[in-house]
Amino acid sequence: MTAVTAISLRHARVRYGPLEALHGITLTAPGPGLTVLLGRNGSGRTTTLRALAGTVPLTDGSVVWDGTDVTRVPAYERARRGLCLVPERRSVFGSLTVRENLELAAPTHDLALDAYPQLARLLPRRAGTLSGGEQRMLAISRALLARARVVLVDEPAQGMSPTVAARTYELLAALDACVVVAEQRLPPALHGRTAIVYELRRGVVVFSGEAAELRPGRG
Repeated sequence: MTAVTAISLRHARVRYGPLEALHGITLTAPGPGLTVLLGRNGSGRTTTLRALAGTVPLTDGSVVWDGTDVTRVPAYERARRGLCLVPERRSVFGSLTVRENLELAAPTHDLALDAYPQLARLLPRRAGTLSGGEQRMLAISRALLARARVVLVDEPAQGMSPTVAARTYELLAALDACVVVAEQRLPPALHGRTAIVYELRRGVVVFSGEAAELRPGRG
């Protein structure tokens, strides 16, 4: 039987110095399933992921995971409990090889190579020498190997070809986990697919609903 999990922000506020990035937002990402945070740069979508992961503190509100308030639980402890964050930048260890990056996530990496066969020839390469799209494949592969209960990914398909981007969203949608991704626009791979969408603008939620409910051109 598939385990049900959910992670939420409740009336969450986050400040960076004098600037407030999130203005009391409330949202819930259930799982297994895919939740998409949409918004332009500066909308607060990346900060939302960081708040869920615990890498930025809330100035007000709470983070609730499976009914338990984890607001004061540090990021490393959330990771131990099964939360995996894949940031937009610095998502791989550049001085390590691709193989070493994968071995940090799991002893064997067959699953990663099944997901992205392109990585097989790159195993001896240092991750820092890969292209942007290749680094995203590696970062997503590490998240797949982690078998996390909650997977948070900032712009998962950045730098990828349309074919590889579609494959990436197939992989994320198939995970037995609560998956939350941040994107500027609804990816073509998600049109027609079941997903919950929250659109953020200047730190507030301006739309919440199913992906199919988005007006054409909005996502």
